Amino acid sequence: MKLTDSIRYIGVNDHKIDLFESQYKVSSGMAYNSYVILDEKTAVMDTVDAAFKDEWLANIREVLGDRTPDYLIVQHMEPDHSANIAVFMEEYPQATVVATAKAISMMQQFFHTDFSDRAVVAGEGTTLSLGKRTLTFLTAPMVHWPEVMVTYDDADGVLFSADGFGKFGALDADEPWEPEARRYYFGIVGKYGMQVQNLLKKAAKLDIRMICPLHGPVLSENLAHYLALYQTWSSYEAEEDGVLIAYTSVYGNTRQAASLLAEKLSEKGCQTVVTADLARSDMAEAIGNAFRFGKLVLATTTYNAEIFPFMRTFLDELIERGYKNRTVGLIENGSWAPTAAKVMRKKIEEMKGITVLEPVVSIKSAVNEDNVQQLESLADALCQ
Repeated sequence: MKLTDSIRYIGVNDHKIDLFESQYKVSSGMAYNSYVILDEKTAVMDTVDAAFKDEWLANIREVLGDRTPDYLIVQHMEPDHSANIAVFMEEYPQATVVATAKAISMMQQFFHTDFSDRAVVAGEGTTLSLGKRTLTFLTAPMVHWPEVMVTYDDADGVLFSADGFGKFGALDADEPWEPEARRYYFGIVGKYGMQVQNLLKKAAKLDIRMICPLHGPVLSENLAHYLALYQTWSSYEAEEDGVLIAYTSVYGNTRQAASLLAEKLSEKGCQTVVTADLARSDMAEAIGNAFRFGKLVLATTTYNAEIFPFMRTFLDELIERGYKNRTVGLIENGSWAPTAAKVMRKKIEEMKGITVLEPVVSIKSAVNEDNVQQLESLADALCQ
């Protein structure tokens, strides 16, 4: 794939993978992106997953022909991008690896081989001339590993953004960018909003005309849209006005309450409403939607004097990712001693800037007429 006169795509699509990082469902596969920059000297940008070694090396040979790469630039040491470093260095013994000091140290950990005598250490603002173009390296610690850097090509205005601006899905998946990019961001990077903000400040000083991430499509149009989304996501602001109703239900009664609330919100026409059965829905998508909207309703059963396990997992995931500055409604259910709301409140206290709405709907076994009125009142409060 030709991206510019001097930059070629040499990555691969993975349609065999079912779980990315052994936890995120990827029904449309995954892309492991790698690039070649052609100039007086040539540079390969990152490697790919170990399973695609032969395809990747063939892609390099097809692009370079009789030429050999001068540099391997390593931006991120997670194995889906770094697994073939040792293979590449053996295949091209004259090549030099360019990476941060932490990345070079990690290579010893992963491959038990010291590449320091064939390495250039890149730091903040370090430059590398390939001839007509100069690459500038910007450190991006904890986006989302400590050794990460990104690379800016001044000739074509390309930002090689490491895991930033990535998404789930192979490149041949016909799907909109935002849902899978949101799910990817909050699953993979979401904990590190402050660090992403720091990187965005550096990027704002660059004339960026194309973004080349390590996952997902190359972005070359309407870049302001993608940059604005990353600004919103990394600052933990709501992306749009709406309500996520996240619920668990053992025998269907709590689900009925969640459905009634969704109906009432829709009837009032006040905002977008999305429901998620946490036992059956994709957890990463539910987390993404919690950050997407400004309001969240938590509905769950009392379970072993606690809350249902999927709700506990959901709340722990939100806490880990810094969920804050939202409005939350609570619905609990319990047949003899409802305590779910109390437990959820305690979890919410670990978050910042959360407003808990009244009334808290408390169901005993099944929804009754009083509960219906409480749900009406909660809907009114959510619409204000």
